[in-house]
Amino acid sequence: MKKKLGFGLMRLPSLDPLDPGKIDINQCCEMVDMFLDRGFDYFDTAWMYCDFKSEEAVKEILTTRIPRDKYTVTTKLHSGFISSMGDRDKIFNEQRRKTGLDYFDYYWIHDVNAHSIETYDRLDVWKWLEDKKKAGDVRHIGFSYHDGPELLDKVLQDHPEAEYVQLQINYLDWDSLGVRSRECYEVATKHGKPVIVMEPVKGGTLANVPEAAKKLFKDYAPNASIPSWAVRYAASLENVCMVLSGMSNMEQLDDNTSYMKDFVPLNEEEYGIIKKAVNIINGGIAIPCTGCAYCAPGCPMNINIPRYFSLYNAEMQEVESKGWTPQNEYYDNLTKEFGKASACVGCGQCEGVCPQHLPIIENLKLVADKFE
Repeated sequence: MKKKLGFGLMRLPSLDPLDPGKIDINQCCEMVDMFLDRGFDYFDTAWMYCDFKSEEAVKEILTTRIPRDKYTVTTKLHSGFISSMGDRDKIFNEQRRKTGLDYFDYYWIHDVNAHSIETYDRLDVWKWLEDKKKAGDVRHIGFSYHDGPELLDKVLQDHPEAEYVQLQINYLDWDSLGVRSRECYEVATKHGKPVIVMEPVKGGTLANVPEAAKKLFKDYAPNASIPSWAVRYAASLENVCMVLSGMSNMEQLDDNTSYMKDFVPLNEEEYGIIKKAVNIINGGIAIPCTGCAYCAPGCPMNINIPRYFSLYNAEMQEVESKGWTPQNEYYDNLTKEFGKASACVGCGQCEGVCPQHLPIIENLKLVADKFE
């Protein structure tokens, strides 16, 4: 790994705003070319990204166009799609077919947490992945993680073969009682494991900060984008070797690569500004959803949970004096295709797969009360 910016292939540009699987391959190719031309080479995908089409996009935007030694690719094995030892190779071989790659530069056990680790241990995925590395099918191994520092410490004690840990780190979650990014980072560092950062902009939340926080940033650096503060915050951590950004258009890619090409860590004054911004933002975000959308596909009532939460957060951040706001209309438009928040039957499927461990059922009641 060289430059600290990685291209997350989870939120690729789509030809249909309601269908992430209809990837705009032409625009993706232009983005990849700019990314590579500016000296970056790290791409991150996974089995279920973009409605299971992200890995196929890798074949079109990278494998068939770019010499293999010019880029590196990470993909992952998720516990939700394996129920037998045979499933491990079944998915792995399909991932190689979809991407067109003979080997993966990096391969992670996906979303290790208190629930998924039971599956990974039962199916001996740790040893299986170590054997993949020995066979040359993958070059480096590790895992992505969504849980507390206590379990992380145990996992790293039990599995020293893991070379990297992928953690959710951003300036809003750093001292969060729920995510506990700082504590997890410290555990990984204690074990000597380099960290790859996911969700540095918190699913776009830190690209759309309240006006008061935006003013803080712009007063100090008028030409710097708001997301750049979040990406640089994560990249400034000493034990972070890569920061992933899910770039979904050329403008985002152009911005990210412009300041990360010759990366300059934050100074003490900038850290102070971010601390003030956190206090402002924490007063406005009601539901800390990152928009990963793990919850939505299995919902029996077809409720578009992430988009509803996004609208709710936007509504709660509006100033009272504004009067009419657009969020209610957007909500009504979405309910033509998706189930209403009030349609939730409380089955708990969504909460079982939420990496943030959010009380989704109760939050949907808030959404229904606000918009219905």
